[in-house]
Amino acid sequence: MPINSYQDLRVWQLAMDLAFDCYKVTRAFPRDELYGMTSQIRRAASSIAANIAEGHGRENTGSFIQFLRIAQGSLKELETYVVLATRLEFIDAKRSAELLGVTEEIGKMIRSMIRRLQEKTA
Repeated sequence: MPINSYQDLRVWQLAMDLAFDCYKVTRAFPRDELYGMTSQIRRAASSIAANIAEGHGRENTGSFIQFLRIAQGSLKELETYVVLATRLEFIDAKRSAELLGVTEEIGKMIRSMIRRLQEKTA
């Protein structure tokens, strides 16, 4: 399948699904966490797909790699918040494992893309 847009990238599609799931799961967080954990999780989750899209839109391999690295950083940030939210019992263990499984898959895809793009520029 040809890539005509960042929306064609499977990693972007998964990142969007993850962001959607994070918005859903944080709806059940305590109200007093609206500007804390809820906001942090939503911001980190949405940043992953946004950085993939922005990097792709730059139409420069070096810039794309840099934005993929930023997306990877946001992914690790999200993982940290999910683990903390689980410890605080805002997310149950099963749901947490599901979210972290998706972050692992996205992380592998991002690392693979970075490697392939670096090989292309070498």
